[in-house]
Amino acid sequence: MSLFSTTFQTIENGISYASQKQQTIAQNIANVDTPNYKSKTVSRTSEFRDLLHNELEAYQTDSKHIPFSDSSQRVITQQENTSYQANGNNVDMDKEMADMAENQIYYEALVDRLNGKFNSLQTVIRGGK
Repeated sequence: MSLFSTTFQTIENGISYASQKQQTIAQNIANVDTPNYKSKTVSRTSEFRDLLHNELEAYQTDSKHIPFSDSSQRVITQQENTSYQANGNNVDMDKEMADMAENQIYYEALVDRLNGKFNSLQTVIRGGK
């Protein structure tokens, strides 16, 4: 029996994904003038997650052990086939800024949901007051 629902784990995975995506976007922006730099993107793939889950099964041998989580796997891909600048760089600042804004909204929504879960727990602990 789990004390909490899987919502905390799901939110944690989402925040971790948003953090990694933010770092990748920031790296792309920092290298906007670097010759031959190719932009990178972060994505979640169900095929990759299913492959790892099937190959790396883990068994909890004691109920006191921390349970293994099925965290979503992320893949960082490099965009090789485009070039927006004469120096071979393919960072599109407009796209990167739009991706950053979208990722920020996603992150803030997750943090807001996490705060709501903690507030609900706090209300229950206080006896509804």
